Amino acid sequence: MTALKSSPAWKALKAHHAQIGNLHLRAMFNDDPGRADRFSAEGGGLFLDYSKNRINAETVRLLLGLAEERGVANRRDDMFSGEKINVTERRAVLHIALRAPRGARIEVDGADVVADVHKVLDAMAEFAARIRDGRYVGHTCKRIRNVVNIGIGGSFLGPQMAYRALRAFGDRSMNFRFVANVDGTDFSEATQDLDAAETLFIISSKTFTTLETMTNATAARAWLVEKVGSDAAVSRHFAAVSTNIEGVTKFGVDPANTFGFWDWVGGRYSMDSAIGLSTMIAIGAENFAAMLAGFHAMDEHFRTAPPARNLPLLLGLLTVWYNNFFGAQTIGIMPYAAALARFPAYLQQLQMESNGKHVDLEGHPVDYQTGPIVWGEPGTDGQHSFYQLLHQGTKLVPCDMIGFCKPLSPLAGQHDLLMANMFAQAEALAFGKTAAELMAEGSPDFQTPFRVTEGNRPTNTILADTLDPTTLGSLLALYEHSVFTQGAVWSIDSFDQWGVELGKVLAGRIIPELRLGVEPDLKHDSSTNALIVRFRSRRKDAS
Repeated sequence: MTALKSSPAWKALKAHHAQIGNLHLRAMFNDDPGRADRFSAEGGGLFLDYSKNRINAETVRLLLGLAEERGVANRRDDMFSGEKINVTERRAVLHIALRAPRGARIEVDGADVVADVHKVLDAMAEFAARIRDGRYVGHTCKRIRNVVNIGIGGSFLGPQMAYRALRAFGDRSMNFRFVANVDGTDFSEATQDLDAAETLFIISSKTFTTLETMTNATAARAWLVEKVGSDAAVSRHFAAVSTNIEGVTKFGVDPANTFGFWDWVGGRYSMDSAIGLSTMIAIGAENFAAMLAGFHAMDEHFRTAPPARNLPLLLGLLTVWYNNFFGAQTIGIMPYAAALARFPAYLQQLQMESNGKHVDLEGHPVDYQTGPIVWGEPGTDGQHSFYQLLHQGTKLVPCDMIGFCKPLSPLAGQHDLLMANMFAQAEALAFGKTAAELMAEGSPDFQTPFRVTEGNRPTNTILADTLDPTTLGSLLALYEHSVFTQGAVWSIDSFDQWGVELGKVLAGRIIPELRLGVEPDLKHDSSTNALIVRFRSRRKDAS
């Protein structure tokens, strides 16, 4: 394949950007009254208005041409058919199989994986039902009322985000906590008000060796044994999501309470696998199935919708447009739903761990920007925090605004206020207010320069009817496939994460050097050596 920046489609986009890059959205809307209809699309229960982007019909045509030239559709089809598109680990990428309907067939190395997925889902559903209706009890025969999910990365961010998002559909009689940070405070705070006899820990680690997860799991085991007074309690108060049955059994978890998943599921794509066990316990198997149906609906939309109406494809290509031609380095994710408070953090891992790569699929250094930085907060919180920079700062920050037409709260009037703010912010970011407009409204001369907002700040608006399990699944799959699209254009492997390994290796060297009692022979750089010496000195004083 031709190098990206040398390809005809890329060169055409570069020339096109030189022509329209400075055009203002005011002019674009004035010149095209039908723009909102022209630049919108619908699929998987989601409506995307992308008309407030610095694009015209030619931009979309050229971006779709880029996707065709870079073989995005072919790579997508390879993913759906089980080809090993994770080239550095020689693995298939089949999170789409996690939500395939019963009876579908997707093969890896000649074996149907969908049947295996549904075996695990059925086992999860049976276990979750027993927890929820009280048939499953702890060591002292008390009902389980507290679930603590212990994981890291996707096995923490996914379940925590989904629980917050779908709390309205959950069992309010139960408590759910999520622990990831190796800082002991995280575990202590999560458990300090819980009755151990009513608590179930779910340990999520594919290998059952992940340092942070197993450190917290060990702390949980010690806490439980101390509170309940018996090692035998472990088998009733722990479940595991892992492929390491030997390690799980050695830890004391009942193998019947162990749920597996597969090496073709990346951590950041795993929340609809057994990693979602805590989610299923919270919302029930029926609602979990509805979430999977939402995922699948967007999978099918991505797989079959025409390119010009394909939501994930369009969203991914718009990210490439701003990232590579405008030099925008970040994307703002602004959900106008308090329940989606952890959604931006979830997308941070999805986007940045997937596409934060500096070499292409052949191992050659890239000469273009890859994955942008993802950040955000729910509206209206962010409006009184960082929106000042969005409106009048010197950085271009494309934003996705996500909202819902129907409230979950009975306070419907407040929902109208919330959505009015979302629509208003997108309008203000696009069109701003000129000095002439301010002066016509009576702005004092000395204030006018400070009150001008230039506008021309791009946004996508994503609307759905209600934030329910189906919609959440569709929304998550939308962004999964947008990330896929970007990676395919950039010719990078979106499904490995070698960059996280070096820090883990170095931490393994440093851990014994921090322990008191033996003076270590420090062989780091001068800064790291000095920091270790200072830490040991202060730690010694504290102890």
